[in-house]
Amino acid sequence: MKYHIWVATLLSAAVFVSSCGDEVPEKEIEWDKTAYKLDYGSFPAPQIAEDNPLTEQGVALGRMLFYEKALSKDGSMACANCHKQEYAFTDNDRFSIGVEGLPGGRQAMSVFNMAWHSNEFFWDGRAHLLRDQALGPIQDPLEMNETLENAVAKLTEKQKYKDQFMRAFGSEEITSEAISLALEQFMNSIVSYQSKYDKYLAGEATLTDSEKRGLDLFFAEFNPFFPEESGADCAHCHGGANFENDQYANNGLDSEFEDFGREDATGDENDRGKFKVTSLRNIEVTGPYMHDGRFTTLEEVIDHYNSGLKPSPTLDPALEPNRETGLMLTEQDKKDLIAFLKTLTDHELLTNPAYSDPHK
Repeated sequence: MKYHIWVATLLSAAVFVSSCGDEVPEKEIEWDKTAYKLDYGSFPAPQIAEDNPLTEQGVALGRMLFYEKALSKDGSMACANCHKQEYAFTDNDRFSIGVEGLPGGRQAMSVFNMAWHSNEFFWDGRAHLLRDQALGPIQDPLEMNETLENAVAKLTEKQKYKDQFMRAFGSEEITSEAISLALEQFMNSIVSYQSKYDKYLAGEATLTDSEKRGLDLFFAEFNPFFPEESGADCAHCHGGANFENDQYANNGLDSEFEDFGREDATGDENDRGKFKVTSLRNIEVTGPYMHDGRFTTLEEVIDHYNSGLKPSPTLDPALEPNRETGLMLTEQDKKDLIAFLKTLTDHELLTNPAYSDPHK
């Protein structure tokens, strides 16, 4: 009897040891510095901050945070609520509504091709770096209305975030600085360079006659003495690969200002009424337009420049020659110009799964 008990005990022990041997210990979460491959077509190489290079895990963390509603006071709102992928990462409402049901003061800006911006952020340039801009909406009472301390505490309660901060930055400790760096990485990874116009330049697409004529109008300078050769003169402010100049300008919207724009950030009255010159890429889907969203259509935008601008001491000098006369565009000119502007829409950007909500 004792012999059978001894054998049974021995077999049980063998089974226990065997089953333990089959267990695979969980892999320790480690810092992963694998570089993120940024595709940007024919664009010039961006100047990514040396202290925050793009990594696969950093971009992944930033994407998680961009869509994380816990960063808002009541858990109802994420960065993506006002920067929607289908609208090229802006809002289709004139003013975004925050967690307290209050509207923002300016129209939400698009956040694609941010890696090519080097002259401050927000409409008035009050944020020096993109990482500074990233934290602004979280704390803004009109937007997410949360303290950074509370945001950190809520993320720290989630093991998936502690794991991802370890992968991205080599520490489970979650800080507001690390949050800002991750968001900066993700926003720098959002690149728009695959529009019909880009494919046309690469010999992969053909423009219609109307689009070609609009292209010519876009780049041709205003010439009141030779109306047949005069263009829309857009490229002075909306030039280069990203169709903007990374500057601040008063584009003749107002003579008297309720919003002082760049002056709010610099304190210089010479900056009154100046706002960030935005990219015209994806302009077809980023309405309403201007810092206050006053125009709902591209037709209204072109009519603004074509019908005479408001006088102002800070009006951009490039606009002064046509301030009183407008651009003298015909109805066909305007249609052709809009046809060209629509070739700047990057449909791949609007649906790219690499930029979508990772929590779904």
